[in-house]
Amino acid sequence: MFTAALRGLAAASLALLPLTAPAAAHAVETLPLSEAVARLPVDAESRDGYDRDAFRHWNSGDDFDDGCNTRGEVLLAEAVEPPTVGPRCRLSGGRWWSYYDQVWVTSASGLDIDHMVPLAESWDSGASAWTAQRREAYANDQGADASLVAVTARSNRSKADQDPAQWLPPAAGAHCRYAAEWVATKLRWSLAADAEVTALDEVAAGCPEQTVTYEPAP
Repeated sequence: MFTAALRGLAAASLALLPLTAPAAAHAVETLPLSEAVARLPVDAESRDGYDRDAFRHWNSGDDFDDGCNTRGEVLLAEAVEPPTVGPRCRLSGGRWWSYYDQVWVTSASGLDIDHMVPLAESWDSGASAWTAQRREAYANDQGADASLVAVTARSNRSKADQDPAQWLPPAAGAHCRYAAEWVATKLRWSLAADAEVTALDEVAAGCPEQTVTYEPAP
């Protein structure tokens, strides 16, 4: 009877394991651009109630001890030639490649950090339903290279909050990469798409070798 009781306890413990086991890690996926576009959930978008201040940025970044906020950390991560870092993350020197317009930039002050999918567009596409904490995580996302990109202030401001149906990088050679990074960001954050899908399909048709790699956001 004692043995039978032990077996019963063991069976009960095993039955509980699925409830207490840690969640599986998010899987990284890589697929052709055309297939990735097809995965975008299509839905109507609305900007009702949008306020840029609903997305707190820039916060203290991923490294609390480096003295840099998210903007500074992205600049350091994307520098082709590293700048000198002074007090309060003041950057001097260095060199960056702005892929939107394919020009070299030698001063951090000439760069903006672009949200690949602009904050307003993310609001339209689903972020309006998020918590403030999730919107902050989105606005400061360094977990994927595509989410934030250092580009010339001129190109970033030309883009503003437009989607690919309204704006593509001025350098035609950047279109395949840009479309892939836009789609990767929307898939990462489970954001919807609307009329931009047609524009993305057109870009994808001219980029047969382009792939999209993304990992769902935590």
